[in-house]
Amino acid sequence: MSPLVSLDRAAAVLRTLPPSCGPVRLIAVDGHAGSGKSTFSTLLAAALGGAPVLRLDDLATHDELFEWTGRLLDQVIAPLSRGESARYRPYDWTLRRFGTPRPLPAAEVVLVEGVGSGRRALRPHLARLLWMDREPEASWLRGRRRDGPALSGFWDGWTVAETRHFAGDPSRPFADTLVRELPEGYEWLPGPNATAGANHSVTEREHLTPPYRAVGNPPRRGPNSA
Repeated sequence: MSPLVSLDRAAAVLRTLPPSCGPVRLIAVDGHAGSGKSTFSTLLAAALGGAPVLRLDDLATHDELFEWTGRLLDQVIAPLSRGESARYRPYDWTLRRFGTPRPLPAAEVVLVEGVGSGRRALRPHLARLLWMDREPEASWLRGRRRDGPALSGFWDGWTVAETRHFAGDPSRPFADTLVRELPEGYEWLPGPNATAGANHSVTEREHLTPPYRAVGNPPRRGPNSA
């Protein structure tokens, strides 16, 4: 039987996890740029009843594609761990500057989506790490086609930076669940962390149900969007 799990059922499982960051169950959705993280996170957030989503494109900048750990820990993790709403300043990729502070409530479940969301510094605060399981070359090609030739130079630099990041701080080996996009829905598989002994993947805890049909695409921001 194919491991297809509805997002409603997956959301119900995520709500049962122990809090990981103060009262919050912090769920990371990581994967290569162009792998489908933004679309999936938007659908999962809806299944969770409108769970807040932190997009890492809002913390990265043109000059700091992956050097946003300090901002994340100070502006988001620290207040959430105290049970307080976080406030972060989203980066404007057009104006190249940080904007007006935006609130992020300490909800029951909060999603953090973006390349590197499963990084070493963040993992101790996560209740679950989901990895969008699409190969890097296929993901990058998808992103390049989406953005067009005007951003080809940016993508050239991005792929080098992403490769360097994951070489030094990989996320996939620590993923609890691998999520694969299908023509209609998502396939959920135990991740390397689950098969290594954690034994708490969605597919192992829940009966399988028909796939969730993804309809429509959310607006994109930076390279993490898909």
